[in-house]
Amino acid sequence: MLSIRPSLALSRNKSRQWTALLSSTSRSNHTSSKRSHSSAAAASDENAPPSPHPTPLKKSPHNVYLWGTSKKGTIPLHMLLSDSALPGIASKPAPSSSSSQLFSGDETVIDHPMRLNLDPQALASFLGIEGGGEEATLDKVFCGASGTALVTTDGRCFVVGSNKNGELGIGDAKETKRPMHLALPDPVVKASLGPNFSAVLTEGGDVYTFGYGGSRVNGMGCLGHGSMDSYSTPTIVNSLIEDGCYVSDVHCGEYSMTVLTTEGEVLTCGSGSYGRLGNLETIDQLYLEPVELLAPEDTVQIAGGFAFSLALNKGGIIHAWGRNNEGQLGTGMGLAVDMYAMESIPRPIEGDLEGRKVTRIAAGYTHAAAVTSNGELFTWGMNYTHEPKLESNLLHTKIVDVACGQNYTLALDENGRVYSMGKGKSGVLGLASTKSTAYPILVEGIPADERVVAMSCGWAHVACITELKE
Repeated sequence: MLSIRPSLALSRNKSRQWTALLSSTSRSNHTSSKRSHSSAAAASDENAPPSPHPTPLKKSPHNVYLWGTSKKGTIPLHMLLSDSALPGIASKPAPSSSSSQLFSGDETVIDHPMRLNLDPQALASFLGIEGGGEEATLDKVFCGASGTALVTTDGRCFVVGSNKNGELGIGDAKETKRPMHLALPDPVVKASLGPNFSAVLTEGGDVYTFGYGGSRVNGMGCLGHGSMDSYSTPTIVNSLIEDGCYVSDVHCGEYSMTVLTTEGEVLTCGSGSYGRLGNLETIDQLYLEPVELLAPEDTVQIAGGFAFSLALNKGGIIHAWGRNNEGQLGTGMGLAVDMYAMESIPRPIEGDLEGRKVTRIAAGYTHAAAVTSNGELFTWGMNYTHEPKLESNLLHTKIVDVACGQNYTLALDENGRVYSMGKGKSGVLGLASTKSTAYPILVEGIPADERVVAMSCGWAHVACITELKE
């Protein structure tokens, strides 16, 4: 079954007001007079957590470090410099397609942070930017399920990696090991590269989606265009414009999409199986619909995994919904582990988080994490724990941010140091080893005179942006 969407403007007062405005203004005028993404964000609650995606740096990043498994070009091996090494360990040569391959095929494991060559000329050549020079300055890196998005300071977005379902938006379904430019009318501030489809968020608050549109078997509507059609190039989600919605964050799961508007409302679309849309029913939604049981204008951050979602409200409480087969919702599962476990409506995560104010959330493949106002880190899922567990090994420092990938977690402390934990087979822990660890360990491969200011975790690769310490 699927849900056919009436216009949200018919059911929400604020959208009716926007619709009235839009009815007297042409689309071109609407586009030119839109509030900017930054001004909309500035109007949010002063006590809200920082933006869920990295904000443009005041200056160019000092360095970008990458590690994990490079497959189909997700980590540009030829652009890595060989001077990144752990203290007391000799420098390792930058991997190439013919060396340091721990896996077969085109997979290369890099188990420690390696510095990306940010020389403007080299970067311009790598990105294929004509003219080179200062035009090629990297601002953000987003690691996805099997791809990477690189965003320059002027908002141009380049993608690389697997593309079996057209999830890179480059016009076909062929993989690319060389970055391809996505032609978009506005600067990009966020890219969410999912396993089957992807989305980019522009500075003006618009969302463009592309890739697999779904099926009657897997669920349909994940692109938010009102059908199960697939799109090979970025296509704007017009229903958001029609309803006067400006977006501040977007997440792409397996077959569903979650959006956070600048007004603090959460919208979902796509497959309804396992309750991943949060609206009680398990039917598909072809258009983005509000998660009715979340208070409107109350959410400040969203996060999502393979088939579940999290929403953090102004009061510091997390609500979770979707699949719960490995305890990824943090709501507890009793003594039984049910592969069909799910929550079809948002449920508050309590346990040891009760009475604490959460400031940051993150979600991985089948686990999640949260940071409290006291700088504590809690994790749950992966069948290790079904409720939030305090990572007591980090009580000596204050954690300010967290990111999750496929079975691993990175935590950032107030001094800009990164700690990693989880399964290390793909090198994602950055500890110069592929061993796993059940507790957080400091990633020592980043120089002591630099502090990490942004992290991104893909399923099997990591990117960190640093600045020099003052």
